[in-house]
Amino acid sequence: TDKTERTTTEQIIDQMGGASGLVLSTVPVIALVVAHLFLPLMPTLAVAIGAGAVLFVVRLARGEKVPSAIGSLLGVALAAGIVIWTGSVRDFFVIGIWAALAIFLPTAVSVVARRPLTGMIWNAVHGGEHAWREDRPTYRAHVIATSAIAVAHLAKFVVQQWLYVAESITALGIADTLMGAPLTIALALLVVWAFRRSTTRLRGAESPHEETTAGPRTDDAVTAGPIDERTL
Repeated sequence: TDKTERTTTEQIIDQMGGASGLVLSTVPVIALVVAHLFLPLMPTLAVAIGAGAVLFVVRLARGEKVPSAIGSLLGVALAAGIVIWTGSVRDFFVIGIWAALAIFLPTAVSVVARRPLTGMIWNAVHGGEHAWREDRPTYRAHVIATSAIAVAHLAKFVVQQWLYVAESITALGIADTLMGAPLTIALALLVVWAFRRSTTRLRGAESPHEETTAGPRTDDAVTAGPIDERTL
């Protein structure tokens, strides 16, 4: 289970491009907000897309996974496409705003249904046969982790939707940056904590059972059988 846990943790972090990758992903947003203060719509988008392209090359040069780097670039391109379609810079943030709501809904429902999503994922990764909800500390850890994800994304949706309606581009950029990488890293660490806590308790519960089913240990002399007197 230790190997599985390490693999799961690494996958969670790698899929997000790592902590440094998350921080770098804020560069196009910052470039967009700064350019918007001085440039018209199309040059502003060109700056944001250019920053995304440079970021793509940098992430590949740093050895990040290709899907993660491509995903970041496609996100910038898609957001820019929506802006071109609507003619409003604020729509650069619309995908992230509604994505936050899309994450909030299933996580909140899973907590209310007493099946926190992080616990279900952990159980699936570890074979899907563990009564993790019957162990109160394990269940509580996943309630905390899943609830934190739900609350954080609800806050992100409410704050950014309010700023979106107010058409405050600078404030939107600041909120997106502060509620983006730092918040995601904190939530990822919380999920990793819940996963590790669950695995530790699982091993602690299974170890006595394994010793019992293995039967009592036998002495070397007994295991080897009677001593042949002719060898004496």
